[in-house]
Amino acid sequence: MMAVPKVNVTHSLRGRLLWFLLAAITMAAVAQAMIAYSSALNDADQIFDYHMQQMAMSLRSNAPMAATGNRDPNDPGNDEMVVQVWTPDGIQVFRSLSRAELPQRAVLGFSNVRANGTTYRVFSAQTATQTIQIAQDLAVRKRMAGTLALRTVGPIALMAPVLMLVVWWVVSGSLAPVARVQRQLASRKADDLSEVSDADLPDEVRPLVQELNLLFSRVQTAFEAQQNFVADAAHELRTPLAALKLQILSLARADCSEARDVAIGRLSAGVERASRLVEQLLVLARTEAADAKLEPVSLTDLAKRAVGDMAGAAQARNIDLGLEQADEATVQGQGDALVILLRNLVDNAVKYTPAGGTVDVSVLGAGADGGAGPRLVVEDSGPGIAAEERERVFNRFYRVPGSEAQGSGLGLAIIRAIAERHGAKLALDASERLGGLKVTVEFAPR
Repeated sequence: MMAVPKVNVTHSLRGRLLWFLLAAITMAAVAQAMIAYSSALNDADQIFDYHMQQMAMSLRSNAPMAATGNRDPNDPGNDEMVVQVWTPDGIQVFRSLSRAELPQRAVLGFSNVRANGTTYRVFSAQTATQTIQIAQDLAVRKRMAGTLALRTVGPIALMAPVLMLVVWWVVSGSLAPVARVQRQLASRKADDLSEVSDADLPDEVRPLVQELNLLFSRVQTAFEAQQNFVADAAHELRTPLAALKLQILSLARADCSEARDVAIGRLSAGVERASRLVEQLLVLARTEAADAKLEPVSLTDLAKRAVGDMAGAAQARNIDLGLEQADEATVQGQGDALVILLRNLVDNAVKYTPAGGTVDVSVLGAGADGGAGPRLVVEDSGPGIAAEERERVFNRFYRVPGSEAQGSGLGLAIIRAIAERHGAKLALDASERLGGLKVTVEFAPR
């Protein structure tokens, strides 16, 4: 079977508008011509019917008429209008000069008769002494109706090209701002995310350009955040890598087993810190770039999972880690991201709480303790964070001065990024019960 070639149809708005409008003008002109012809033909029928009727009435007379048998054969006569008069006996007493032969029967009133290869409109009237028959070729009426219709449509036909030019000019002028926007975008460089001008744009196109500008703004923000992230990551990675290099040199220079063991221990700790930093960087980058589908997630299950994951680290430092309160609470979110949020909260609490301290995790349902939506609360008995430092600790790579715990300064930045992605509020406060830091993540009520 022979394959049918695919035809590519252009979807140009300008082309479609022009084609549809020009087609509409053409169809309107044709419809006007048909209506004008029909109206003219109807008017001609009424006028000629009335004329035939009046002619028949004027020929009604009791005066005898002589038969017209001496017609000149060289005279063609008038075939368009035929007049015949008959006696009651069927004798033709008058016939106009014509070559047309009509049947010798008459239907009183108007009728259409097919004869001589054409159709005649016939009007018959009868008196006591004669029958009068007036016939006219319908082609005459059609020609006259065509002439009248042509006179009506003629000006329209002359104006149609002018109207088409006006339509072309209006459509092209209306879409000129769209072409201007296209030229602006085509001439831009890849890193040019400035706004596109929406001046003089049609109302139907302006929202599209405005949404495009909003998209550019979001991309610009993401691009700047990525640039800052890369710059900060490069700066932060430089220090641990330099430390690793020094520790490797120290290991190479160790001249005894004790010095070698110390160097190996420092190198292992440096590798662990570098690995942790890289892991945190990757988590932060993935958290900011992800656009995962949200689904119902149980905060209670996530809290139990996070506490179980961090139980080993808490036990190693003799810290009492537990689930203080576990209400049933479900939110719309991404389970893996929320696990990272909880794990970082608990990890920070365990890391900064002195040995033998306490870390409690609570899940509060909507409305509990005056809260509007479900909440995650992590409290510890550590030193806490001063009020003036609580906003700055969310910055990437920022660490509270004087802090003895090792870290990259990315934990709270990751927590805030995940919370913002889920539309949750993140608050730092002092724990009245344990005396350390209290971190609250409050989700919007469902």
